[in-house]
Amino acid sequence: MSGRPLIGVSTYWETGTRWGVWELDAALLPTGYPLLVRRAGGLVAMLPPDDPAHAAAAVARLDGLVIAGGPDVDPARYGAPRSPRTGPPATERDAWELALIEAALASGTPLLGICRGMQLLNIALGGTLVQHLDGHTADVAGVFGRHPVVPVPGTRYAAAVPEETVVPTSHHQAVDRLGEGLVASAHSADGTVEAVELPAARWVLGVQWHPEMAEDLRVMRALVRAASDG
Repeated sequence: MSGRPLIGVSTYWETGTRWGVWELDAALLPTGYPLLVRRAGGLVAMLPPDDPAHAAAAVARLDGLVIAGGPDVDPARYGAPRSPRTGPPATERDAWELALIEAALASGTPLLGICRGMQLLNIALGGTLVQHLDGHTADVAGVFGRHPVVPVPGTRYAAAVPEETVVPTSHHQAVDRLGEGLVASAHSADGTVEAVELPAARWVLGVQWHPEMAEDLRVMRALVRAASDG
């Protein structure tokens, strides 16, 4: 293909958002995501929640897909009772983003899951989550923490980022049982799975941290390169 590949990025869906003198519902995406895609060589298309029946048609128009971070996934999606420390459900996002992931997997569209997006990828393939763990957020609300992650040699992630790196992180849930076909491709010092990938697929990767909050473009560049190669 010629030109920049079109990368779809899922969005938040917020009610009662203040816009100047207006208070309106809004589809939101922190600017770090489109800036990261642009800097890595892609064009951005925002994908706010929609009818899951339209997910395959949306993905068919894309060269690559990013499932963005956000609120906790409803534990009902992976057959678990709700922990008191799990946040309120984002029903529309869960349904839409799971449908986008399933469409990308079915079509071979390169896919990157970021934080919540990695967790949804795991759930889409039959995996489960730990509903609370400590030490992966900053002590101050609204601030990203930082910690090192170590790649697993021989993985797709290690091919893109072969060395230990310090990454921006803000999550209190994590992968528990891996979904079918997924392998862990990075870990933190406490053993938490920090990246997963699907070796049998064309290009599918999930990272538990937030590359849109860092200067390292290598993960997004790998997605954009895979989207361009299509």
